[in-house]
Amino acid sequence: MHRIPVLFFALLFACCRGASQQQPATSLPADSANVYRIGSASRDGIGKFYQGREIAQVMGHLGASWLERPEREQEERTDLLLKALSLKPTDVVADIGAGTGFFTFLMAPKLPEGKVLAVDIQPEMIEHLNEGKTKRNVSNVQPVLGTESNPKLSANSIDMAILIDAYHEFSYPREMMEHIASALKPGGRIVLVEYRAEDPNVPIKELHKLSVKQASKEMKAIGLKLVKNDDRLPQQHIMFFGK
Repeated sequence: MHRIPVLFFALLFACCRGASQQQPATSLPADSANVYRIGSASRDGIGKFYQGREIAQVMGHLGASWLERPEREQEERTDLLLKALSLKPTDVVADIGAGTGFFTFLMAPKLPEGKVLAVDIQPEMIEHLNEGKTKRNVSNVQPVLGTESNPKLSANSIDMAILIDAYHEFSYPREMMEHIASALKPGGRIVLVEYRAEDPNVPIKELHKLSVKQASKEMKAIGLKLVKNDDRLPQQHIMFFGK
């Protein structure tokens, strides 16, 4: 009887707690002036707009315990997400915005001849990832400290990049996605997992949701097209993009 309200407040909290981690934008570098627009920040945004969408405030490392909550797998059905990816044993996968590595360490056993590049811009999350490697005795996970505009991935080095509830918070989405796209091997895919903006019943604040239409518009700007949209998850899109 009380399951939905509890989930509502948990998700609402999860998408608000980063407010102190990312300050409203006040100006733009000269080379970004034609890509982004600066305006008034909403309660949950940073006042920086890309392709008509205000960028959301980012979740900080202080929310690490929420990322590791025991009920996450059932709420988000990460088991279904893992199946949807159809990973090959030799794949090299970049988990962009890996956080504590919740999904990184679910993928790692599926890649015995490959690896996961666990990318995050917060040193505290890199520490969590290294601790997770040691605790689980995992050798095919490589934490990577990126920046707000560059994931620090080599060109033609990955078969897949997966971004779970992360893309909508990127301060420099154009630059990040250009770098990620250049890191794809021929035939590689970028996978965006985002809460459905089309569904008003998804209990997430609007800036922390993304529609297929908006995602496709933003990916088209860097030369990517929607290959498949998999809606097997309870509340999230799994959008596959390729060159």
